[in-house]
Amino acid sequence: MENNPQKPKTNGALLAALIIMTGLAGVSSYLYFDQKKVSENQEVTISERVEELSTTRVKLDSISTALDAKIAEVQKLGGDVSELEKMKVQLEQDKASLRKGNRISLARYEAKIKQYEAFLVEKDTLIANLQRENVTLATNVKVLDEENTGLKTERQKLADSVTTVVTQNQELSTKVTRAAALKAQNVKVFAVNAKGKVKEDDAYKAKRLDKIKLVYTLLDNPLTREEPKDVYVRVLDPQGAVVSDMANGSGTFNVDGNETIYTTKQTVNYTSNGQNVELLYTRGIPYKPGKYTVELYSEGFRIGAGEFAIR
Repeated sequence: MENNPQKPKTNGALLAALIIMTGLAGVSSYLYFDQKKVSENQEVTISERVEELSTTRVKLDSISTALDAKIAEVQKLGGDVSELEKMKVQLEQDKASLRKGNRISLARYEAKIKQYEAFLVEKDTLIANLQRENVTLATNVKVLDEENTGLKTERQKLADSVTTVVTQNQELSTKVTRAAALKAQNVKVFAVNAKGKVKEDDAYKAKRLDKIKLVYTLLDNPLTREEPKDVYVRVLDPQGAVVSDMANGSGTFNVDGNETIYTTKQTVNYTSNGQNVELLYTRGIPYKPGKYTVELYSEGFRIGAGEFAIR
């Protein structure tokens, strides 16, 4: 019987190969599970970092919004916003760096966020002080306005008192002036023909009337100054129009602030002794039939009146 010396060697080789393959499989399995664990750990780390970055961005955006509100409030209160605006520029730069994400140190950003928050708290104190100052200023302005209103009221009262006194003085002056005005009585109108004959009648014929003669008496008045007085005569026709001829001595004068036409005028040397005054007036055209009125004025006052008729 023939022996096969190769068989034991073959079995040993197979067993050795099997052991090696089993070992390699174990190592490979170990390496696979270890790599998987490392990968999972990396994913957890990346997720946590993304969340931290997001939280940091939210905090910076919140600080930016609060900073804008502080700037608006300080401007409204009239305060200085230069420091706030400078901090706003720095904040925007930090936000831009965070968006780029290059070599970010979140610990450094957390420190910056604390600085920003402390700055906002400090500005809250500034705003509170400005608000108190504005309240005080508003109170002072109100007091000044009230005092000013009081002064205006007192000044208006004083002005009203002065106006009242001036008005009273003017009224008194007017009364005194009126009391001192001339007073004419017994105003009569006579007809004078071409021959110079004077006639007194209830009515005159127009064709026989060349001139009219006005006669009146100036009463005594101790308040009237003895001096030359201008007496204005207005002859009114039956329709109420003033008989006038600017080429024959007519003109205008003021009565109660109004410009009025007069027929003729004369200057009388007033002597305060009940003097009689006469005046001749010649009209270039015939008189129309009807009733005529004669008015006398001096120093702005009507001092007497008379009438005559033409038939």
